[in-house]
This record gives sequence, structure tokens and C-alpha cells, in this order.
Amino acid sequence: MLFSLTNPEVAILMMGLFLFAVLLGFPIAFTLMAMGIGFGYYAYYDPALMDHIFDNRIFSLFVKNTYTVMDNNVLTAVPLFLFMGYLVERAGIVSKLFFAIRLAAHRVPASMAVAALITCTLFSTATGIIGAVVTLMGLLAWPAMVKAGYDKKFASGVICAGGCLGILIPPSIMLIVYSVIAQLSPLRLFAAAIFPGLLLASLYIAYAIGRAWIDPSIAPKPKTADIPPRGEILKEVLVSFVPLFGLIMLVLGTILAGIATPAEAAAAGAFGAILLSWFYKTLKWQSFKESVFLTAKTTAMIMWLFIGSWTFSSVFSYLGGHEIFEHFFTSIEINTWQFLIITQIIIFLLGWPLEWTEILIIFVPIFLPLLEVFDVNPYFFAMLIALNLQTSFLTPPMAMSAYYLKGVQKKNVELMEIFAGIMPFLGIVIFAMFLMYMFPGIALWLPETLFAD
Repeated sequence: MLFSLTNPEVAILMMGLFLFAVLLGFPIAFTLMAMGIGFGYYAYYDPALMDHIFDNRIFSLFVKNTYTVMDNNVLTAVPLFLFMGYLVERAGIVSKLFFAIRLAAHRVPASMAVAALITCTLFSTATGIIGAVVTLMGLLAWPAMVKAGYDKKFASGVICAGGCLGILIPPSIMLIVYSVIAQLSPLRLFAAAIFPGLLLASLYIAYAIGRAWIDPSIAPKPKTADIPPRGEILKEVLVSFVPLFGLIMLVLGTILAGIATPAEAAAAGAFGAILLSWFYKTLKWQSFKESVFLTAKTTAMIMWLFIGSWTFSSVFSYLGGHEIFEHFFTSIEINTWQFLIITQIIIFLLGWPLEWTEILIIFVPIFLPLLEVFDVNPYFFAMLIALNLQTSFLTPPMAMSAYYLKGVQKKNVELMEIFAGIMPFLGIVIFAMFLMYMFPGIALWLPETLFAD
């Protein structure tokens, strides 16, 4: 059958079989490698150049991709940032942070929701792993909010939406991976992501406050008896908030100032997390060991996904798959904004069955050559992608953040309740994308100011 098809048609068949396999539940990393090697063997098959059946270029390509990933200096930052986040989580620093912010914001409507969103923002900055943030906050903040009388739907939406901010807010692992794929400066990507990330977090907080102000029953105010004296609140903020915030600002500041590379800053952040754990007297051998194990496990998963996706993408491009999409977009009469809307709709739909790594490595390279054709700033496009990937974790029925929360709360909340709570925040993400469409300076002003040539 394959030999009766043209190479571009084989590429489309390859893509279709991959999506079908993913929907059936096959492991994504191994599916990518199997598809890449299988179809790559067909693509590079040449009996005249082969001494035996294993003498095929796909095997050398796979090995080369593996070593390329292992030898990439930018990707070195990934395990270091992961270790920093896991250590902060295991050391109990997040619980202290949430408690302190909750006390400081007690006069604000939906104070616990605001505290949860701020904690999610800071913790997302430290780890960048959505599953870890949603799971931890689902165990820590969600029960506290429900116990205080908060509506379950509202509390669920807060946790799920806040937990997804790690994709966007630097130093984001997603942005590090994107910089490697698109050959962009990670420093400029971090700078471009700061205002969109803060904008989205601010919109979440504004919605929570406004919703509680309109309908106080969904987020009751804390009892006066539960609020400690102002001096004690100030002490908690200074002890719990300032050190972690200072560490994050130090890591991000050294990157943006050009003092350290992302890998060097990540190493400093990991060391700082160890010092914070020691300072809080929560540094235990068990938590340290668990952090190292989880870092190694998650890093291996990301890297093998990277290798599999890269191999798949290389074969897909060699067969002419990218050319089909490029020809499609150049053959239809559309302007820049129509191109951006179409690409974002595609990314939005792909976010249901796929992880962000596959979307970035397989599909984003399809659109990258077209950015010059339609005169799109690559950093602006990257921020649209980063915002859009938020929706993939918040859109039912495949909203992974909802399943993370359901997994830790089990019988305490129904999945449909979580979906209902997520929907307003999904609307906020779409609104944030609209704002960035209308005002590109939200993403472009800071990198152009900091790194003006």
C-alpha cells in the first residue's frame, strides 16, 4: 500500500496513524519513536546503499537525535528547574506560603482563592510542572476553601486554572523547549512571557474578587476570630513569602540581566531551594531523595518525548509533510490575522489528545517557516502558543488539570463540577489571547526594551 502512495501522502498517513494510536491510549513517547523509525525505514529505504536490513539511515538519525538532546546546553536547565520545584514542594514551603498569603489577603473578597492563585503563580514559576502544582494545591488549598464554605465549582476552577500558569510564566520549561525548537533566544522568550503571564494571573485574581463581590455566598469571608494580630501576619509574610519570592526574582533577574545562562540560573535556584529547606528546617533525607528521583523520572520522560518527537518530525518533514501545510497556507488568500487565528484553532484542537511537548516539536515546526511569509514576529507567535496551551489543560472533556484534581479529591468532587468551575477561566484565557492580538506590545515591549540592538 505504501508503495502506491506519494511521499507526502505517506506523511499524512503517518500523522493520522499517530493520532489514532494516541487516542487508543498508546504511550506517546514510544508511539512517536515507533512511528518515526517505522516510517523512517520506508523513507530512507534504498537497497543499493544497504548491506543488510539494519543498514538504514533512520537508525543513525535516531542515535544522532538522542545525542543532540543529551548534548544541548539549553536543555540542561530542565532537570535543574525540576529539582528546584520538587524540593520546594517536598519541603513544605508551599503550604507555608499559602498560609501567609491567606492571612495577608483576609480583607479581600475571596481571600483564600486569591491566596491560592498567588501561590499557584509563584509555585508554577518554581516548578513549571502543571500536574505537580494542581495536585499539591488540590491537596492543600482546595480542602481549605471547601471547609471555609467556598463553592466547590469555584474552588475547583481556581486550582485548575492557577496550576496551568507554569507553562507561561518564566522560567518556564515549555519556553526552554520552545527556544530549542524554534532557535530563539530563551532570554527574549522569558522577557516576552512576563507581562502575558502576569496579565493572565491578574485576570484570574480580578475574576475571583469580582465574582465573590457579586455573590459573597460562593466565597465567605473568614471569621474575625480566625485572623491573628497584624504583627503575626507580617511575620508570616516575611518568613514565608519573601524568601521564596526573592529566590524566584534572583533566578529570573540574573537570566534577564544576562548575568547567567538559564542552566546556570537553574543551578543557583536549585541550590537556593536547598538553603530554603534548611532555613525552614524541613530539609530531610527522604524529601531530598524523593526530589532527586522525581527529577530524574520527569527529565527522562521529557527527553524521550523530545527524542521521539524530533525523530517523528524529521521523517515527517523528509516525506514532505511540512510542504503540504505550507502549500495550503500559501495557496489560500488569507491575511496575517487570519493565519494566526487558523493556527491557534489547530493548536487548540491538538491540545485535547496531545501533550504540549508533541505539539511543540511536531506541529509548531510546520508553522515556523510561514511566520516570515505572513510577517509574524516569532516571539509574538511563541506567546500566542504559550497562552493557547493553557486552554488544552482547561478544555473539557480532555482537560488534564481537571483529572489531576479529581485524582486527589476522588469522591469529594464530581468531574462535571470541576468542568463547570473551569469554564469561566477558560473564557479568561481566550480573552487574554484577544488582548494580546489587539495589543502585541504586551508580549513584545519588554524584550525589545531589554535587548534593543
